[in-house]
Amino acid sequence: PKQIATGLVARIKVLSNLKLDEHRLPQDGRFKISNDSDKISIRVSILPVFYGEKIVMRLLSEQAKALTLEELGFRPKMAQAIKDNLKKPLGMILVTGPTGSGKTTTLYALLQKVDREKMNVMTMEDPVEYVVDGINQSQVKSEIGYTFAAGLRSMLRHDPDIIMVGEIRDHETADLAVHSALTGHLVLSTLHTNDSIGAIPRLINLGIPNFLVSPSLNIIIAQRLVRKLCPLCKQMEKAPVGVSEMIQKEIATVRKEDIAKYGINLDGEILTGKPVGCKECNNTGYSGRIGIYEVFSMSDDIAQILAGNPSEDKIREVAQAQGMISMRQDGFLKVILGVTSLEEVISQTKEGE
Repeated sequence: PKQIATGLVARIKVLSNLKLDEHRLPQDGRFKISNDSDKISIRVSILPVFYGEKIVMRLLSEQAKALTLEELGFRPKMAQAIKDNLKKPLGMILVTGPTGSGKTTTLYALLQKVDREKMNVMTMEDPVEYVVDGINQSQVKSEIGYTFAAGLRSMLRHDPDIIMVGEIRDHETADLAVHSALTGHLVLSTLHTNDSIGAIPRLINLGIPNFLVSPSLNIIIAQRLVRKLCPLCKQMEKAPVGVSEMIQKEIATVRKEDIAKYGINLDGEILTGKPVGCKECNNTGYSGRIGIYEVFSMSDDIAQILAGNPSEDKIREVAQAQGMISMRQDGFLKVILGVTSLEEVISQTKEGE
């Protein structure tokens, strides 16, 4: 209500140590609240709008245990490829996707997998969302000139084994990240692209020469978040003929042994999950979220064709021939498993992704 809006905005500003009298500029801050069972860190973003100020608060549970790759939704083959690449002494692991697709959560899950006692692990974040034991975490402050690039340059003087850069946004950060990956550091970072292969032209657009992209890249993970069907009320039913044909056409290029690793047998009829709704899920039919993924691993064949400046379609063709499962395919296989619904996967993936 209008009559309490001003007081509420002022209270949030006080809690977040923000300027009470500043109504013209955006402000960012954070505060914590806690009770007996949990401690919640709240990230606050305030934006001036036509009728006052708009506030977005992001809730981050400090007690929440870090999720494993499997809990995030990575199937065994994908999880294994990622674990193998985390053991490499150098190279770059990129996580791509739009804002709010869970990229940071995936990065933190990767950091949990490395030996934080033996390795010097350093991160450059904007902001630090979760505090991880055994890691040196630094927060960007661009207003005083402490940018990703400036922080990364200083970080390299601390002899890190593993570097996590919150996001590659500009040429300078991209250049430092790529050269760090080539000179004996394992670099983890994120990019905003629609799919895994889109990260390659994105790096080139940021000014990275073609010939440096393949030797520096180890693996690219693309992801989206879909709602999980409520386990208490979902119904598994036989897919209509049209839906069954669409699913079979979509997963036709996935190897049979990879489909078997999902625990799926396609010999019988295809069943899909349907949201119903109950008291536990507030009658939505959904409870929680899970990722759908595409994991692109650099190989000698792909490195060879990258030298000729190929199209994204050509790179995708070679990657799929080597067994890469697309995001849409991963989503459709999770539909058959009853993890999510067909509508969720279609809404989060475009045709051809």
